[in-house]
Amino acid sequence: MTDHIVKKAQECLPNIPLTVISQGAEALVFYTDVHPYANEPYLQNRGKYVIKYRPSKPYRHPKVDSSITKSRTVGEVKFMYKLNKLNINSPRIILADYNNGIIWMEYIGYSLPNGDVSSFKNWLWYLERNNQDCTSESVEKMCFKVGQLIGKLHLHEMIHGDLTSSNILLNEDEPVLIDFGLSSYSGLAEDRAVDLYVLERAITSTHSVYAKEYNQWLLQGYEDVHKHKEFGKQGQKKLVEVLKKLDDVRLRGRKRSMLG
Repeated sequence: MTDHIVKKAQECLPNIPLTVISQGAEALVFYTDVHPYANEPYLQNRGKYVIKYRPSKPYRHPKVDSSITKSRTVGEVKFMYKLNKLNINSPRIILADYNNGIIWMEYIGYSLPNGDVSSFKNWLWYLERNNQDCTSESVEKMCFKVGQLIGKLHLHEMIHGDLTSSNILLNEDEPVLIDFGLSSYSGLAEDRAVDLYVLERAITSTHSVYAKEYNQWLLQGYEDVHKHKEFGKQGQKKLVEVLKKLDDVRLRGRKRSMLG
């Protein structure tokens, strides 16, 4: 199935070398070392890029499928553009082909010593598996920065929608948000709390030994950014609202777990 989708992507991107990085339910993500305007001499040999491709869904009517693909691609690009304008760490957009569901963006991150992509999850896994100090100041600092990044996102009433440790990359010593296919805008404390809860559960399930510390540091970073002067009393108010809702969401989550 993947080969078929790669072939379709290659038809939309002729003469562009593509290497599959990941495949999700909605899209394939490729790596390439070719800039979309590579024929321009000053853009040759400029580095690495990522291409996100939403393939057509054969179970949908072609017109409906085309409309959904275009709408979701436009929505994601607009969301990413706003993140860039607000200086919220995320990949910069290079090119978008809405009709074919393609987003061409800058490559973020680096490879860990074991060759894995430097996602927040993989980085923590690498430290844990190599018996490094996972309660060190550097780990606390990174978790704190991740919390600050999410706080900044939420303070601008932007919701990630799939906030897992896999969707946070590390670019040297800075966390970067990626994958905005489920993103949305909301001023509701409930939606911000659900975002936080999803990340909290992801951390707990994949890093069980140190989850308590990681989640505590994440929340400290999240709280810190809400107290910055630029957000004033409104930031403090939003923090109180979301923390109250987070307790409610956790309670509902525990009840669901008990009921199976």
